[in-house]
Order: sequence, then C-alpha cells, then structure tokens
Amino acid sequence: MTPAARLQAAIELVDEVVAAAREAGPAADTLIARYFKSRRYAGSKDRRAVRELVYRAIRRTAERPESGRAALAGLAGDDPALAPLFDGSPHGPAPLQEGEPAAPASIVPGWLEGRFDPLIEAGEFPALLERAPLDVRVNSLKGDRAEALGALPGAAPTSLSPVGLRLPEGFRVEDTSAWASGLVEVQDEGSQWLARIAGAVSGMTVVDLCAGAGGKTLALAADMKNEGRILACDTDRGRLSRMPPRLERAGVTIVTPRLLDPGRESAALEEVRGEADLVLIDAPCSGTGTWRRNPETRWRLNGQRLDRLVALQARLLDVALELVRPGGHLVYAVCSLLSEEGRGQAEAFGARHSGLVPEMAAIDGGRQSGPGRLLTPGCDGTDGFFVARWRVPC
Repeated sequence: MTPAARLQAAIELVDEVVAAAREAGPAADTLIARYFKSRRYAGSKDRRAVRELVYRAIRRTAERPESGRAALAGLAGDDPALAPLFDGSPHGPAPLQEGEPAAPASIVPGWLEGRFDPLIEAGEFPALLERAPLDVRVNSLKGDRAEALGALPGAAPTSLSPVGLRLPEGFRVEDTSAWASGLVEVQDEGSQWLARIAGAVSGMTVVDLCAGAGGKTLALAADMKNEGRILACDTDRGRLSRMPPRLERAGVTIVTPRLLDPGRESAALEEVRGEADLVLIDAPCSGTGTWRRNPETRWRLNGQRLDRLVALQARLLDVALELVRPGGHLVYAVCSLLSEEGRGQAEAFGARHSGLVPEMAAIDGGRQSGPGRLLTPGCDGTDGFFVARWRVPC
C-alpha cells in the first residue's frame, strides 16, 4: 500500500468507527480486524501504519466527528506530513479543499466538562489518552512474582500491586509459556489493586456481581487460595461464556458462573441473601477511566446513556447489600472518573443506608475521594478507578 492508500484506509475505518458509535456497534479493534481480514494484500507494516493513523485520529478528537475524512483532515492540520497524502491518486483520498470540515482537537467532550471528580487537576487530562501499559497479574496458585519475572524478559514489578508486573510495549505475553500455564493473567494494575482492596480470604462466600469474563474473579480466587465459594454473575451471556477457559488455565475450581436476568438479580441470588462474606460490584459505567484503551467510547457516550448507567449502579448497590451478612463487606468500583458514578454514587448509597461503616480512609493507594479512593492514569499510572468499601454492622 502507498502512504496515500494507507491514509484512505484509515479514513474508511474511522467512518466505520463513527457509524458504530452512533449505532452501538462493534469496537474499533474489532472493526480494524474485520477490515484487514477481507484485504489480504495489506502487509503487516501496512496494517500497523493504518491502525496507528486510526487511533491517532480517534484520540485527537473528543467529539464524534462528522466523518472519517473530517477526523483525518483535522489530524493532517497537526501533522504536515499527512496533508500531501490527500493527493487524489488512484487509491488515495481526494485533495483537501479550502474550508473543508476538519475535526477540532480536544480531550473531553464538551458536555462532560465539569463532571469529573474535583480531585482531578487540569494537567492530568492528557494522560487519559496516552497509550496504556501492558500489565499482568501473577497467579499465586501457580507460582510467585520472582518466577514470573524470570519467565518474562523485560518485566518490572508494579508498585501498587504486590502480584503485578509491567511488560515492555509490544510484548506478546499470550505467546509465552507463563501465560499458557496460567502463571500470569493480563490485568491492569488498577484492577489488581481493586481486587486486593476487596479483602477476600480462604473459606469465604463471595459474590462477584458484575463479573464479565472473570478478570477480578480470578484475582479473588487466588487471594482465597482456591478455598471457599465464588458466584461469578453477569447479565451478558457472551462475556460470561469466556470465563470457563480462563478458570481452567488458572487452576481455579471454586467459581460458579451464573447468568442473571437484568432486573431480576435478587431472585436469582436468593440462596445467598444475607449469607455472603463479600460482594464485589465492578459496575457497568461510562468507562471514562479506560479512554487510554478505548478512546472511541467518548463518541458513544451521551447524557441519556449516562443517566441509565447511574440508575443501574444505584440499583445494583441496593441489590448487593441484601446479599451481605452482618459483619461482611460490600465493595463498589467503577472504571469511571465522573463524580456522579464515583463519589456521588457512594455518598448517595451511604445516605440511604446510614448504618454502613466506610473503610477506605486507611487504604494505601490513590487519593481519598468522599467515602472512596480514586486512581487515575495521570497520578497513579493505572486505568482510572473509583473504589469504595463498607462493612455491614453486626
């Protein structure tokens, strides 16, 4: 592919990402993979170059652009090397015209300004769109961090998580024996920290209420030394179906995946009502803390969707509280940096249930934010998280 053809491919792909954002379609990674699956003529260098252009254009533009061409025209305004590639060649884009729309550069969509946690300073926002590092969690059921360090060249210990390693950029961890044997699992250091905050120990009955594909479930099981019981629940059948192979590779046998019907979670969990030692809610959220990994989610979010998510989070908190035994713990987390999903949600929950005992003030890591703690890419080098933990009085 010529440089101009690569640029045209990036324009076409950003068009697909824009359409998917409007219609709740596939993620950018999925669209890129599909695009090149039907274009076998594109070599590995072509694919890397096009992917780089696509993500540069997405990261640069907080507001959903009019088109892929407008997004790449905006990028060309910043990068003089790109403008000449709008050359009208057979496989390249048509020349840019005077006055043609070009997407403006921005980090935060205008409608979200002022809605982030007040702890986040202006200088932290650029870090929300930097490339995310590759972290892995060492599975203590299979070995220790020293063993994993020896098996993964260039790995370095993480500071927040005592079982975390940060790998060099581009490291193909899934091609290693350490991954295949279950010694390590890909997981951001912030997620590892969250699982540690939960405080799971051997013999507990634990409910992971929004388990997804099981990343935090696996971390909880390792902390429990694979002794006790974990109900790993989700309303998404596809995500839950990806859990069993991960459990097998990790050597985890105490987890029971359970598909829940949205709005009927309480009925499906009647057997553990008032019996759980720990309930973790890693709730569905805006994902503003994971823009480094999924920058196009800025184009998908709107006020109506955010309102629905906030209402769902509040309902799940109340459902979870019914499951916790006296003396047990409830942990709420969102990979969001918005006040209404983090400290605001936790404060409202505490006001509805005034007898709960907040327990995050003495926790190391992050910054105190209302009744919880906040991690951010700019301050902590992790994905963005808000976490709160309460003890149910006896």
